[in-house]
Amino acid sequence: MSLIFDWLFSQYSGYSTLFISLEIIAVFFGLLSVWYAKKDNILVFPTGIISTSIFVYLLYQWGLIGDMLINGYYFSMSVYGWYIWTRKVDAKHFTPITTTSKKEKLQSVILFIAGMSFVFIVYQLFDKWNDWVAYVDTLTTAIFFVGMWLMAKKKIENWLYWIVGDLISIPLYFYKGYTFTSLQYLIFTIIAIYGYLEWKKIINNPKLQAKTS
Repeated sequence: MSLIFDWLFSQYSGYSTLFISLEIIAVFFGLLSVWYAKKDNILVFPTGIISTSIFVYLLYQWGLIGDMLINGYYFSMSVYGWYIWTRKVDAKHFTPITTTSKKEKLQSVILFIAGMSFVFIVYQLFDKWNDWVAYVDTLTTAIFFVGMWLMAKKKIENWLYWIVGDLISIPLYFYKGYTFTSLQYLIFTIIAIYGYLEWKKIINNPKLQAKTS
């Protein structure tokens, strides 16, 4: 058992108690945020804002500029999503869960390319092309850029992007030495699968849609 524990958490031997505590808190609120997203609950955004704020600080301290900027983007999209989810489409109903239109699918592709380009430029500026993970970061960032944008707009396809990005991030963050964050993405994946199925039920059932919107 001790060997497994050492294998999972030996990366933290040189970390301060403050950083470890902050990462655990950020992971906790991150999990809460995804859980609330699954339940179509507006609390997805305030909990997400707390989590991303802490991660922005930690990632800056760790020198992970690309990841820091991603979380900064999550923060801004959480503010935007909070506004969208509370906006009424008529006198009684808030923004409902829907599927993406052809225009939004095209916008998703454009955002994906823009996300990859953005990270490429950032990594180029900060000379971060020193490990293979930088190339994977470029891919996951683009995936999450689209996923966060679609979630803010209450599009069911957001879950598909999260599932793919989360699956890639599990081994990626473990390799980087952040076991708690890696475990977070494992749980994210499970919740995202259930989130997709739950949102699909809501879309297919007008009565459920009426209750949640």
